[in-house]
Amino acid sequence: MCLLTPSRSSRSTWQRSSASRTRATLRNTSRRRLYLMRHAEVSYVDESGAPVRAETVPLTPRGRQQARSAARALAEAEVELDLVVTSDLPRTAETAEIVAPGHVVEPWPDFGEWRGGRLDAIPAEELEQAFVGALRVTDEAARFLGGESLGEALDRVHPALERLLAREWQTALAVLHGGVNRILISFALSGDRTYFGTFEQAPACINVLDLGDDGWIVRTVNYIPYDPLHPARETTMEHLWAQIRGWSGAR
Repeated sequence: MCLLTPSRSSRSTWQRSSASRTRATLRNTSRRRLYLMRHAEVSYVDESGAPVRAETVPLTPRGRQQARSAARALAEAEVELDLVVTSDLPRTAETAEIVAPGHVVEPWPDFGEWRGGRLDAIPAEELEQAFVGALRVTDEAARFLGGESLGEALDRVHPALERLLAREWQTALAVLHGGVNRILISFALSGDRTYFGTFEQAPACINVLDLGDDGWIVRTVNYIPYDPLHPARETTMEHLWAQIRGWSGAR
């Protein structure tokens, strides 16, 4: 049997390749992971169908079930969290407490939802179009239902993300809001102030974002453990509009 001895040049090439693979492995293992969730289901209308204060609404019974489904998904994946953050609104804190029991939950006001204005200030004939298209704007001057502009929301959320990344953690959970999540995922995809409003964020959905020396990797968007194939075809804003349609018609 003849054993072929690698030439000096081939050994050198293999060594360089091996070193490159080692560096790549080290980069991969140094990536941080952010589990980004939207809060679970709430109801923004009362029993009569009239809008209620969005700042104080609790999770619905179905919303608590959704949060428990997300908790099971993370537990089954043996996710170990170093940091849990929410906005300063109760619906995000309640979701986080179910998803990550036993963890300290930090409220970050600058991760609060894209702030809308008063619905009754929008002409009735314009309300449906304004409402269902509110998250699809691209102009930074455009205002979310007459409230905070896209540019103002970017100016608030992007620095909050920078502060979050300045903290020391390897695996974090952020339970936030549909509009804010769109801003964060858009930044991970584009690296700038580009905003993509055409993807969905279902209640208690899980997004998986990794960050390393080579930038962001968007691994998962809008995964919902309790309904992974997304049978519903209406958007979040269309669903909410269906809830308040009766109130708007009665004005």
